[in-house]
Amino acid sequence: MTIENAESFFAWDVLSWLFLAMLLAIVIVLIDLLFFSKPQPESDIKVTEKRSTFRKVCYFLIFLKFSKSEKYSHRPKVVQWSIELFPVLLLVLVFRGFIFEPFRVPSNSMMPTLLTGDFILVNKFNYGFRLPIVNSKIIDFSKPERGDIIVFRYPNYEHSAAYSGVDFIKRVVALPGDTISYEKDQLTVNGETVDYRKIGAYQGVDSGKSMSGYRHIRELIDQADHDILLYPLGHSRELSKTTVPEGHYFVMGDNRPHSSDSRFWGYVPENYILGKAIGIWMHWDWNHNTMQFSRIGGFD
Repeated sequence: MTIENAESFFAWDVLSWLFLAMLLAIVIVLIDLLFFSKPQPESDIKVTEKRSTFRKVCYFLIFLKFSKSEKYSHRPKVVQWSIELFPVLLLVLVFRGFIFEPFRVPSNSMMPTLLTGDFILVNKFNYGFRLPIVNSKIIDFSKPERGDIIVFRYPNYEHSAAYSGVDFIKRVVALPGDTISYEKDQLTVNGETVDYRKIGAYQGVDSGKSMSGYRHIRELIDQADHDILLYPLGHSRELSKTTVPEGHYFVMGDNRPHSSDSRFWGYVPENYILGKAIGIWMHWDWNHNTMQFSRIGGFD
């Protein structure tokens, strides 16, 4: 499956609601200032020059006031709250939309690298600047590489209501133009088999206890070696040889037997990538009410 079959990227997520709240705050204040505000007493006016409505609106959008001496204490509470909240909403929107955004790992699909309950930080500008909400790239810096852990909007090729607007986190294992296959838990990229090193039996904790006894393997792919889990007996979902289309990426979870990834539903369009996961800033497994401070930091 490719982008032609994908669901629209837009979804009502945190950034969408932040933008809507910020827009509402602007509208409330502008309506009040343009149609309901009363002139201030002369004693409160330090700037005597008259400004046109257009200049006042422009000044407000920059400084949240119509003039340097503008006072809001006499305005309705909803207007005061809107004025106070606007810069906060704008700051959060810029930070989450262009720089870093926090995400929560909801499942075991990226074990042992990421556990259920890990809160990760995603670099939004590593691959370029994108417009929030629509995710359109305006400046290109670099491209995802094999081994990168990325967060992306699930393309939802099957148009399932349950997965509409859901964000996924997986590892890139093949780039546009790569030929890939995955048979008997052996990954092959462009005709070269990826090397593995056995670590031993995995010991899971909390929500990952059911993974105890799985084979703990080190996958040696390019310069991004990482750990994966495999069934103690048998093999996970296989994939016959296929070539990744241009503008798309092939992703897999590190917990190969328990990951819904490109082997099942297809490729990730580049336009659906939100950013690169760079580290864990908190861990709280809500299924067991446990916190692990040792999880905080980068990925192994």
